[in-house]
Amino acid sequence: MLSYIVTVVGLPLAILVFLYEQRKERDNEDEEVFQLLSDNYQDFLKVTLANPDLRLFSAEKTPELSEEQEERMFIIFSMLISLFERAYLLLYEDNMTPKKLRRWRSWEDYMREWCQREDFRAALDIQLHGEDPDFVTYLQTLAANP
Repeated sequence: MLSYIVTVVGLPLAILVFLYEQRKERDNEDEEVFQLLSDNYQDFLKVTLANPDLRLFSAEKTPELSEEQEERMFIIFSMLISLFERAYLLLYEDNMTPKKLRRWRSWEDYMREWCQREDFRAALDIQLHGEDPDFVTYLQTLAANP
């Protein structure tokens, strides 16, 4: 009789606990990915701060750059595109839960902010060559509607 009760009550309860723990683990993994990407973006911002002559925090195109400044800007934009693509590949899904959508929207905000820069938009044709096709389409759509 006791084994029957354990089977009827215990087995479904064990399955529910297992599923709950699996979901919790997936949420923790998603949060860790988001945090690592956020840390990478903070590191990127430090690079932009180390190059104040490029005026990267201005929404306007930086006027009259030397060849050396243009090369630094190209490299910085390459770093940024790489980071955006990584965020897209790791976080973006067609049908996201509200929690995942909230995380993704913070990255979309960063992308929109950078797409407001004329020189960033101008560099996209070269920068996006060879990137993930879905990401390219997504970012070009954002750039077309800054």
